[in-house]
Amino acid sequence: MKRREFITMLGGAAAAWPLAARAQQPMPVIGFLTALSEAESYQIEPLRRGLSEGGLLEGKNLAIEYRFAEGKYERLTAFAAEFVRRPVSLIIGASPPAALAAKVLTTTIPIVFVVGLDPVAAGLVASFNRPGGNATGISLITGPLGQKRVEFLQEFTPKAAIIAMLVNPVSPDAAPEIRDVQAVARAANLTIKIINASTATEIDSAFAALANAKPERLLIGSDPFFVMNRVQIATLATQLGVPAIFPFREFAAAGGLMSYGTSLGGAYREAGVYASRILNGANPSELPVLQPTSFQLVINLKTAKTLGLDLPPLLLARADEVIE
Repeated sequence: MKRREFITMLGGAAAAWPLAARAQQPMPVIGFLTALSEAESYQIEPLRRGLSEGGLLEGKNLAIEYRFAEGKYERLTAFAAEFVRRPVSLIIGASPPAALAAKVLTTTIPIVFVVGLDPVAAGLVASFNRPGGNATGISLITGPLGQKRVEFLQEFTPKAAIIAMLVNPVSPDAAPEIRDVQAVARAANLTIKIINASTATEIDSAFAALANAKPERLLIGSDPFFVMNRVQIATLATQLGVPAIFPFREFAAAGGLMSYGTSLGGAYREAGVYASRILNGANPSELPVLQPTSFQLVINLKTAKTLGLDLPPLLLARADEVIE
């Protein structure tokens, strides 16, 4: 994703940010804190590209320490505490739980986050224009996109009255995302049936329950844990045999029917750019939170054929990418 696909709420030069840790070590150290696993390369490689745009190369003039929670969000606080004790020069909060864990523990170490929730409502920043503290980053605005995902599902089965929605109840993303989807559902006289899962076993159980309930449509929440388990979820959704929509392209590439959302790789590249700017002297309190302005509808044609679905011509025409 090119940089023009993200828009800042306010331009201008940023003031210098004092980094005492930089004076104590030969090169800056970034603490990369993620709720996911090491296998999720869509986070790390784009981040490195963004850092390189600011002249920072891992192993040459930059060190990165990685902490992977492997979907166990309760581990994030201890990992963040390690970074604060060290201290690192900057923390990348890769996902809402990671960013919030870091924010609770430090008001001085700069934090660059990538989150789907509203960072103002979550207390990460004071405002999008002027974050005002030690944190800034990328907001993927995943919650409001629930309306568009519901609309795409309606093109398959316009008379359907019930949509099942899979969410992770322990994620800070869950409540605001449910509210956004329920708001559009009320306006369209739809019923949203919430299905909870926060472990791989619970995902299996959730889909077993769905098979008995026989929903007409399925919407998958944007929680990072679901991204990490996208193959499992996409496979089970196909076996369920109903139209399903997912939040990111990674799901469609894993066999999900269709996805609508922004580029995760592009978001992490932007996070790398912001991290390099801060390590080169910019003040995070004056770097506006970035939001995506480009969203992709991706359709997996092979999965549609497996499900025996006739793709609505208008929906197919609107697709940014068709996976065959």
